[in-house]
Amino acid sequence: MRGDIMRKILILSNHFATVYKFRRELMESLVEKGYEVVVSLPKSDDNEELKPLGVRIVETYVDRKSMNPVKDIKLMIDYLKLIKEEKPDIAIGYTIKPNIYGGMACRIRKTPFIANVTGLGSAYYKGGTLKTIVSTLYKFGLKNAKAVFFENKQNAQVMIDDGTITKEQAVVMNGAGVNLDRFSYSEMPTDKDGTKFLFVGRVMEEKGVNELFEAIKRIKEEGIKAEFGFLGWFEEDYSEIIKDLEAKDYIKYYGYQKDVVKFMREAHCIVLPSYHEGMANVLLEGASIGRALIASDIHGCKESVIDGVSGFTCRVKDSGDLYEKIRAFCEMSYQEKAQMGVRGREHMEEVFDKRKVVELTIEEIER
Repeated sequence: MRGDIMRKILILSNHFATVYKFRRELMESLVEKGYEVVVSLPKSDDNEELKPLGVRIVETYVDRKSMNPVKDIKLMIDYLKLIKEEKPDIAIGYTIKPNIYGGMACRIRKTPFIANVTGLGSAYYKGGTLKTIVSTLYKFGLKNAKAVFFENKQNAQVMIDDGTITKEQAVVMNGAGVNLDRFSYSEMPTDKDGTKFLFVGRVMEEKGVNELFEAIKRIKEEGIKAEFGFLGWFEEDYSEIIKDLEAKDYIKYYGYQKDVVKFMREAHCIVLPSYHEGMANVLLEGASIGRALIASDIHGCKESVIDGVSGFTCRVKDSGDLYEKIRAFCEMSYQEKAQMGVRGREHMEEVFDKRKVVELTIEEIER
């Protein structure tokens, strides 16, 4: 904070979890440093959990999935009104719509703006007309951004190469980092009843679940002693698939769980064969707890894993390679599995400590 003047920071988000789960430590640090922190996000009963952090909440409706231009224009108008009323010294956007329309509003109001691109999302991954539209909107929203934070260098390079932002705007961080205290290390559980794998995330094609289901079928058909747990909502297309796999005792589906830590502690390995990620927080959290990882060899996943040391990387969209890595982990001794978990924790301490990410973020805010 420059001098002794109280500075106001406006955080724009599309959901409670976006800021509470991944940016709580940042908000706490900003409040401790004397900043007034105002958080704009949609109405939710969960929002009350933010108040003990010392922030003030302004509820702003954000339709995360809508492609309706009328709704998006209204969001930008709401942001324009909010910025006029609050007069923040700087605004920070999280996720696509706050980044785009918050960025546009800040540009009009001449308010410094920082965007956080936590992943390029399906639009960039699938390409075509939708990617063109999103890229164009990003160019308008981020044109005057003071900085654009990315969670991996590949995402940053994509936006630099297509002219969405300049090289000078890009700031690459080690994801959102992981709270080493909240996700504290615990010893690997015994594997006398078999090897336990855990998938945490939305059950959808882009998370690599099709390949994972194929690999699980092979493991089970070969009689390898392994258990596969799934946490998270599922896309409607997967309803019958999940029921069938559960009926065959191939998987255990636990649905959405607010507290994933207890499930991680009971597992030996966290699996995420995703097609694209910003930085997969579930991998950071699992490694911090001391669990081995099996993840796609893509930016956003592979940074979490020291291949062959703290887990394995597998070729993206390759169920055969995924199967081989799962089988190889099952065949390891308990001591080897436990050592992978220890090395994963060390990697988190060295590279992904949340405190370091928060410090770097505040440095950019104050720059």
